Amino acid sequence: MENKAINQAYMQPKVVVIGGGTGVYVALMGLKHYTQNLTAIVTMADSGGSTGRLRDEFGHLPPGDLRKALVALAADDEATLMLRRLFEYRFEKGNGLSGHTFGNLFLTALTEITGSTDRAVEEAANILNVRGKVVPVTLTDTHLVAVTASGNVIKGETNIDIRRDDPEDPIDKVYLDPPAEANQKAIQAIEDADVIVIGPGDLFSSVIPNLLVDGIPEAIGRSRAIKIFVVNIMTKHGETDGYKASDFIRQVLRYLRGHSGLDYAIINYHEHIPSDVLQRYAEQKSVPVSIDLAECHQLVPKLIVRPLTKTGAYVRHDPQLLAEAVMDVYAQVSSPTSSEVDKQSVTVSQ
Repeated sequence: MENKAINQAYMQPKVVVIGGGTGVYVALMGLKHYTQNLTAIVTMADSGGSTGRLRDEFGHLPPGDLRKALVALAADDEATLMLRRLFEYRFEKGNGLSGHTFGNLFLTALTEITGSTDRAVEEAANILNVRGKVVPVTLTDTHLVAVTASGNVIKGETNIDIRRDDPEDPIDKVYLDPPAEANQKAIQAIEDADVIVIGPGDLFSSVIPNLLVDGIPEAIGRSRAIKIFVVNIMTKHGETDGYKASDFIRQVLRYLRGHSGLDYAIINYHEHIPSDVLQRYAEQKSVPVSIDLAECHQLVPKLIVRPLTKTGAYVRHDPQLLAEAVMDVYAQVSSPTSSEVDKQSVTVSQ
């Protein structure tokens, strides 16, 4: 990866990644080796676990997704390695401490000291020697709400992320309560970008909440950037059951609200996932996302389909492979020799 990154270093495109959670962490881990002009725009809808407890007790914006993005973009040198481990350390005991991560507590303390989440993130980025920027999508204290097909209302990201009602009752729509205004830093980053990457991540609880923020779809529409959506590898029970690749794309377009389309979709070719791993996911009613190329092509003109998974206990995007896919798109589009045929093609790699 380093050789290819060095060869493409002269490009240094301005890349914006929009999302939250583990998906954006993975994307940032790969892309930071290709460009230092990297901005993570992170959802502020999280309400579960350590983040939810701190949010309730202090009234601050949720720190969890900000922490993950900061750690992903932190320097890889030895001096910063221990700080990265420290930020991800989770207390397993202690009255009041159990379940909290050090990084969440650290960001909460910085918010108390500086008086704002924005300032706290900037200070944490300096401490971690972050390569790029981490920007909360909004500074509004808001919560995610979902409405299911039967009309059931689910309040709070954590209750959507882990369905406790009826997981078989599919999500029909989501919205923010109260409505949220976009952080101007997020607007500026989107408008200045060369590449906008939406996802990967849990569709309704990590990715789409960013598009619900007033001003974000409009900014994406105004931007001259290449707009890429990274389709999820697996479905998620209670959130995207039965979804094909085109269903993920369709939902993102729906919440862009007509302000913008997508130029590319990056889709995992999932034949490379080990059978024992697939079986474990099947027990959780999670299966590989079916690739319906014809339907996808009706929604997005350009598709990149290739193996993108990282071998291990979990089915996740490999940071290097995902970053290479994004940078290949940028190199193709920005090349003065690229033809319209190249730009309209479906690239399938096995």
